[in-house]
Amino acid sequence: MHFSELTAPEQRVLGCLIEKRWTTPEQYPLSLNALRLACNQSTNRDPVTDYEEVTVRQAAERLGRYGLARLASGHGSRATKYRHLAEEALGLGREELAVLAVLLLRGPQTPGELKSRSERMASVASLSEVERVLATLAEREYVARLERRPGQKEDRYQHLLGGAESAAEPVSTVPPPPPAAAAPAAAAAAHESLESRVGALEAEVAALREELALLRGADADRAQVGSANPIA
Repeated sequence: MHFSELTAPEQRVLGCLIEKRWTTPEQYPLSLNALRLACNQSTNRDPVTDYEEVTVRQAAERLGRYGLARLASGHGSRATKYRHLAEEALGLGREELAVLAVLLLRGPQTPGELKSRSERMASVASLSEVERVLATLAEREYVARLERRPGQKEDRYQHLLGGAESAAEPVSTVPPPPPAAAAPAAAAAAHESLESRVGALEAEVAALREELALLRGADADRAQVGSANPIA
């Protein structure tokens, strides 16, 4: 079995084991119920799932056969618990595992999203550091850069540990292209649109000033009439 063939439940279980090791160390290793809740939580997950306990248990057992997880006995507890072995199996450090976990749990991400969403697990100081981590993961063939879709300004990356999403979009190992200059026609259209909005705002301001002047004039007329009235 190759790591690129992990099923969706296996990806989710592995991502949760990596995440919870650092975000909730007091609850790690995870019991089967805690692991199920972690897989199905509504935050920091995309897509949100509703795995049954048997699905999670079978996924964890398969990860154990692949060398990515194992059973672990909790301190003072006889409950079945699980921990990951991703450092040994994948040969990755904490920063690389944190970024990989975000990709496993939330799907394709930009470097900026990966930086902010991995901070709970590891300190990745800058975008350049995220890019270094991604380069390491790409070299190990755990991550690949996605081709940009029309209208997208940032590169996105996805993991290559299997599942239907791996084939959803073409991937590229070519370095990202430099930002393209805006087309002359698009720039001209944007300039015209801006001029049009500015002109409309100026006309509106002029109308408001004229209306304000009329109101002030009316107030002045009423004040003069009131002062001319004789006192009874």
